Amino acid sequence: MGTILITGGSRGIGAAIVKRAVADGHSVLFTYHSDRAAADRLVAECDGRAQATRCDVADPAQIAAVFALADSLKARTGEPLTGLVNNAGITGGFARVADLPIDTLRGVLATNVEGCFVAAQLAVQRLSTARGGAGGSIVNLSSQAARLGGGGEWVHYAASKAAVDALTIGLAREVGREGIRVNAVSPGLIDTDIHATAGDPDRVHRLADGVPLGRPGAAVEVADAVAWLLSDRSSYVTGTIIPVSGGR
Repeated sequence: MGTILITGGSRGIGAAIVKRAVADGHSVLFTYHSDRAAADRLVAECDGRAQATRCDVADPAQIAAVFALADSLKARTGEPLTGLVNNAGITGGFARVADLPIDTLRGVLATNVEGCFVAAQLAVQRLSTARGGAGGSIVNLSSQAARLGGGGEWVHYAASKAAVDALTIGLAREVGREGIRVNAVSPGLIDTDIHATAGDPDRVHRLADGVPLGRPGAAVEVADAVAWLLSDRSSYVTGTIIPVSGGR
């Protein structure tokens, strides 16, 4: 079936996507930023169908090295790159716009926007039928924060995810006739450690009453949507942003 490259795959939503892709028969190359132990545990759970490599997606050179690794895997195993999941991202923590350090803003944009853009660019260079590729699927991880705005919490994060939405729609229109579908999944309130990392471990439960379905989502529910977009079952879907948000 080929190889799916998943950025930020060692925990949370990313780890759920890795597991689902392996269960669907793909080989997986996933990146992690710093938690080598979590990455190694996930590799062990995937019975030889996943490989981990360290990458800071805020550094274009490190992203290029990951794609070079994917190329070497293709040469060794014969399995080409068939998809990219741009999952790696950071929130930058909670801060009002007036108080946000500019270095925090730059870090969020470098990771969430530039990293996503560069990975998509390198994927297109390999997948495009106009460049000798066989086509494939790119799935970007957005956030309902892009629609809600993140006011009082993380406008900086919301703005970065709005840029991901724009990239998704624009790139889909650009490469649709080159055999590449580009979509995004937009999670809402999902029960992962992203909230604790941002500084509010109780956030997911405190806000759950505002979700029409009455509960936070699970990482596997996001992974299911990503898996569908990677598959041929979504063959006529591109330029689409799918909310997985319980109606919030």
